[in-house]
Amino acid sequence: MFNSLSDKLQNVMRKLKGTTRITEKELDMMLREVKLALLEADVNFRVVKEFIANVREKSLGEAVMKSLTPGQQVVKIVREELTTLLGDSQSKLNFSANPPTIIMLVGLQGSGKTTLCGKLSNYLRKQGKKPLMIACDVYRPAAINQLETLGKSLNVDVYSNKESKDVVEIATAGIKSAISKLCDVVIIDTAGRLQIDDVLMEELVNLKKAVKPHEIMLVVDSMTGQEAVNVADKFNEVVGIDSITMSKLDSDSRGGAALSVKSITKKPIKFASVGEKLSDLEPFYPDRIASRILGMGDVLSIIDKAEEAYNEEQAIDLERKMRKNEFTLDDYLEQMKKIKKMGSFKSILAMLPGIPKEIRDAEIDESKLDKINAIVTSMTKEERRNPKLLNASRRIRIAKGSGNTVQDINRFMTQFEQMQKMMKSMMSNKGRFGGMKLPKF
Repeated sequence: MFNSLSDKLQNVMRKLKGTTRITEKELDMMLREVKLALLEADVNFRVVKEFIANVREKSLGEAVMKSLTPGQQVVKIVREELTTLLGDSQSKLNFSANPPTIIMLVGLQGSGKTTLCGKLSNYLRKQGKKPLMIACDVYRPAAINQLETLGKSLNVDVYSNKESKDVVEIATAGIKSAISKLCDVVIIDTAGRLQIDDVLMEELVNLKKAVKPHEIMLVVDSMTGQEAVNVADKFNEVVGIDSITMSKLDSDSRGGAALSVKSITKKPIKFASVGEKLSDLEPFYPDRIASRILGMGDVLSIIDKAEEAYNEEQAIDLERKMRKNEFTLDDYLEQMKKIKKMGSFKSILAMLPGIPKEIRDAEIDESKLDKINAIVTSMTKEERRNPKLLNASRRIRIAKGSGNTVQDINRFMTQFEQMQKMMKSMMSNKGRFGGMKLPKF
C-alpha cells in the first residue's frame, strides 16, 4: 500500500530526524522533495500546494525553529498534515434509529461495488447486524448472479427481480422484503458505466428520491489515481454522496486518490478494500494510514486483526501451554492458521514500525504454510502430541504422505524444537513473556 510514495517520503523524513538545526533554505529544499513525491503519486495539484503551504507555515514557527529537535518536529507536522489530508479521524457508518438503515452503493463499472456489497455485509454481520442485499444492477451481465452467489456464501439474504428493469420498483420491493425479514441494514448494489453519463446519473437520482438512503457510499478504484478524484467530484455534485470506500487500496503503490479525494469532495473515506477475500475490508483510519506512509508502523491495526483471530480464553490457554512447555504441533498448526487469518505476512510486516525496506519488500513464499499443514496433518494424533515418537520409519511415512522429503521433515522438526526452547526460555513466572505480560484479546 502506497509503497512508492512511502519510500520517497521516508527518505526525506530520515534525513530530517537527526537534524539539530534547520534553516529556511533547507526546509524549502526538503519540501520540494515532498512536493515532487506527492505529484508523482498523482495527488491533485491543488491539494499538494495547500499541503506544502501548511507544512511550511507550521515548520517555520518559533516553537519548531528554536526546538532542540527541529527535525523531529517537522516530521511530526508532516504526519499531522497527512492525517488531516486523509480525514483527521475515523468516520463510522450512519445507522438509522428506525431500522432498516439503507446504504446505497454508487460508482463506475468495475470499481468493485458488487464485491463491496458482499464485504460490507460480512463486516456488518460480524457486528451483529442482519443485512439484506438488493440487486439493482440490471444491465451488467451476471451482476445479479454474482450478488446471489455472494449472498449464499455469507448466508445473507439477497432480493432480486430478473424480470424487471425498473430499479426503483426493485429497490422499494427489496426494502419491504427486508422489513418483513427483520433485517436492520439494506445494501443496494446499483449499476455503473464505463464513464459518467446523464442516463446513469438520472437513474441514481431517481433511486435516491424513492428510497431516501441514510448513506450514499461512492466506491472508487484507487488504482485510477487522479481520475478517481474527478469521478468522486462529479458523483458528489450530481447525486450527492455521504462517504467513500477505496477499492484495491492494497495494490495502489502511489496513493494519489486516497490523498486527494477527501480534500476535493469534503466527504470522509470510511472503508478500504484491501484484498480479494470477503473479509478483506478495513475501516479507514487516517492517522494509521499516515503513520504507515511515513514508516512509523500501524500496531493498532495489527491488534485489531489479532482480536478478530483470537479471543481472551484462547490467549490465556496459549499462554498456559507456553509456560508449561506443552505447546504441541497441533497448537503450532492452529497458530499458523490464525496468523494467516490476520492477512498476508507481507501486509503484517508493512504495519510493523522500523522494518527495513529490503525486508518489507522481500518476496515471502506463503505456500510454505501449506507445506507445514501437509506435514503436520500426515502425522497421527499421538505423534502430534509427542514428537519424540518420530523415529526414522515414521518420518519416511510422513514424507511420503505429505509429498515432501525426509530432509524437509527433519528441517521442520528442528525448527519446531528450536521454537519450543525459545518459548521456554522467554517465559518467566506468573505468565510473563519476556518480562512483559501477554496481551489479552
